[in-house]
Amino acid sequence: MKNVLMTAMVALAFVAAPSLNAQDFNVDKSPMDQAAFPTNYKEANKDIKVTYSRPQLKGREISKLAPEGKVWRLGANEAVEVTLYKDMKLGTTPVKAGTYTMYAMPNGKEWTVILSSDLNVWGSYFYKPENDVARITVPVTMEDESIEYFGMEFTPEDKGAHLHMAWGNARVEVPFYN
Repeated sequence: MKNVLMTAMVALAFVAAPSLNAQDFNVDKSPMDQAAFPTNYKEANKDIKVTYSRPQLKGREISKLAPEGKVWRLGANEAVEVTLYKDMKLGTTPVKAGTYTMYAMPNGKEWTVILSSDLNVWGSYFYKPENDVARITVPVTMEDESIEYFGMEFTPEDKGAHLHMAWGNARVEVPFYN
């Protein structure tokens, strides 16, 4: 009798529960991604990690999505967060270990990359220059190959790593040193 009662209750729960159709499930169109250095997944001791969302061009121009002379969140949704697991330098500027928001300001053939002490920031709407921790201006190179999704990755460099960013035909390289 207990088995029959239990089976009936389980069946009732399935019938009464609202169904979730695939069409009703909203997947983020700009999925989150992460880049870390050292890049080897077997290496647990990371120096730096970047968490960001990957927007797509979808036929749009970068200049419309990341206008020149304006602070941009470096991706989509929340602003990029960078975690330094040890003291490092952004270019030549010392930065203490910790978590920071990273922005960029595109300006023609160069971008200014900014680390800010603000955290949990949506977009760049609330950017405050007084909270800048470090800034560096880096050149932009233009490539023939266009990248649909915004992306980031690290490459090892002497005494550190360079964070490479690519979107559309633009490529930017940001130096982080130990």
